[in-house]
Amino acid sequence: MRIKTLRLQLRFLAPLALVFAAVAYVSLPLIDNLMLRWAARDLALRGTLVANAMSDSVARSLSEGDLAGLTALFERTATDERLLGMALCGTDGALLSQTARLPESVDCALVQTPAETPGLLSLHSGAVQVGRHPIVVEGVPLADLLVVHDMSILQRRSADTQGYLLLLLVGLGALMSLITMVVAQLSWRGWVAGARAILRGEGLIRPFDRPVPELAPLAEELRERLRELEDGYRRLQVADAPWDPARLRALLNTQLRGDQVIVVANREPYIHERTDAGVRVRRPASGLVTAVEPVMRACSGTWIAHGSGSADRDAVDAHDRVSVPPGQPEYTLRRVWLTPEEEQGYYYGFANEGLWPLCHVAHVRPVFRESDWRAYCEVNARFADAVVAEAKSDDPIVLVQDYHFALLPAMVRERLPRATIITFWHIPWPNPESFGICPWREALVEGLLGSTILGFHTPTHGRNFIETVDRFVEARIEHEHGIVRHAGHDTLVANYPISIRWPAQQETAGWTPVAEARANVRQAHGLSAQHRILLGVDRFDYTKGILERLHAFERLLAKYPEWVGEVSLLQVAAPTRSELDEYQDFQHRIHRVTARINARHGRPGYVPVILLAQHHEPHQLLDLYRAADVCLVTSLHDGMNLVCKEFVAARDDEQGVLVLSRFAGAARELAEALIVNPYHVEECADALHQALGMSPDAQRERMASLRMVVREHNVYRWAGRMLSDTARLRLRSRIEARLKES
Repeated sequence: MRIKTLRLQLRFLAPLALVFAAVAYVSLPLIDNLMLRWAARDLALRGTLVANAMSDSVARSLSEGDLAGLTALFERTATDERLLGMALCGTDGALLSQTARLPESVDCALVQTPAETPGLLSLHSGAVQVGRHPIVVEGVPLADLLVVHDMSILQRRSADTQGYLLLLLVGLGALMSLITMVVAQLSWRGWVAGARAILRGEGLIRPFDRPVPELAPLAEELRERLRELEDGYRRLQVADAPWDPARLRALLNTQLRGDQVIVVANREPYIHERTDAGVRVRRPASGLVTAVEPVMRACSGTWIAHGSGSADRDAVDAHDRVSVPPGQPEYTLRRVWLTPEEEQGYYYGFANEGLWPLCHVAHVRPVFRESDWRAYCEVNARFADAVVAEAKSDDPIVLVQDYHFALLPAMVRERLPRATIITFWHIPWPNPESFGICPWREALVEGLLGSTILGFHTPTHGRNFIETVDRFVEARIEHEHGIVRHAGHDTLVANYPISIRWPAQQETAGWTPVAEARANVRQAHGLSAQHRILLGVDRFDYTKGILERLHAFERLLAKYPEWVGEVSLLQVAAPTRSELDEYQDFQHRIHRVTARINARHGRPGYVPVILLAQHHEPHQLLDLYRAADVCLVTSLHDGMNLVCKEFVAARDDEQGVLVLSRFAGAARELAEALIVNPYHVEECADALHQALGMSPDAQRERMASLRMVVREHNVYRWAGRMLSDTARLRLRSRIEARLKES
């Protein structure tokens, strides 16, 4: 059978060789002739340029009768190896001047040649090209300049080109023959078996049960090209159609075939609390909830979170589940219960006294305790158990949110190897030197590498993570593709800038008009009808730059006293992590600085800083956004900060100015904001002055651009990009699994 296969291959290769020979026989003379024509045309153009450059000098020498100087000029010009010589002929055919190297066969008789293009004379020593160029001054012909080029160099180059072309054709023939033999061999053994062999680096000629190490580089090269194609596909993904819940559902039902989606987050999207009026449901002030909750509505999946409300246990069923949102359920909330000791160690201790300041590099010393680490490990394991319990198949899509669950991806991977785990790190990732402070850095990194996809807000955070892996963990890293291979598993490290849900038209129709919202806010805080409003909306956290914002506002009033009595800063600061000493000290300091500013610049009927240190519902924040003249986001270090995008989305009147810290992830997208360094008090004060004095037309131009960016790059696009990459990786893994099984 092998001999028969070889005969079939030879029957194909013989005609192929004849075809290549015929192509070489016909094409080589044609190519040679074509190259000579091109060369002749180029030399003619070159001669014209030489003649034009010398025409003034030749005319001047003829008028002065300086033929010796003219000959010296020609000799200096004819030093190029391709330029044999030059001659000047009078209108009567007399030779006026020539160079020493001028061939004897070239004389002024050529001037009588009727053609206006250069002629080609064959000589016994080779071939030359003679260009005739008239010297004309003020319309009167004075002489004819003959420029003689050596064509023998071009003939030698043409011969070399023919040799190279022949070698190329021979090489192509050999390559096609080799490909033909490989294809025949693959056909003989079966396409599936051949593909498996290439991917494993096994042989094409010898039996497939005998690996060939020499072909391992070929297999790796093939994998490399596949990844480059995947990278190109990801880069070509554009927002050709607006991302909305319908498009996200369509992606899930087509590319992911309705696969189950499970979200794991510490914070729950709805909290049930007991009040004097009964059980009250509220949404927490959280950028994570703002971003992820619309995705869950579109996916109809399961959200696993810590049940922290005083009435949370009363609202769930026997399996600790409750359908949300209340009144119009669209997905399931599964609550996990933690003891006060576990919450103290896992959440307040390791996560917020350790990882939070470590990653934000916010000049607060991180604290790491052994007991906190043990609680962190135990709670991560508890949530991993909940994921496995909620999974309806062995390959769900698990979205792990934030720094509270760095260990969970590897825990879920161990129990559900086929699961697709997407971990999104909502806060910054520091450089390796800073992260190296953590005593359990290797365990955290290895836990995150259990993810299929690990997402960050910005490319800088992703690069910092990869450099941290390179520093502390044994792994193979493909920097150009963002792939980390650890423990036999690949993790794609990519950036997915998070965003908000863009409000629908029917939703904006019910908003309070801007003028009315502004009047309501001014009335609620005792401000005059023309009073200007600066707005800050944050959690009471030292990373948000609230203190720096107060200093900048104080400097504004001191540097530009015309604003005293005309503008106030409304600072919304929702209490958070008040159990921690750092947060308590920070809140007390903010209250002291606020009192000092009000005492210094306040007057009867005028309060410069209005501190609103309580939780605000979404509709209350919407009115504040629409009433503000300027919104300040002065984070010292932030993953994204969605307040700035909420402000932009609320301003359908295209008015208002956004002052944004360059250290917030959103600064990469929202370039039309006034970008500031929050540590530079003078710069921030000047930016506030510029914002307050900005004309309505300038505000409209900037806000229209900002709104277009936020509308197109909404939260559904953020989720859609991650889920599109998920679908691609799931399809690839399923194909590889089938190849291994066949």
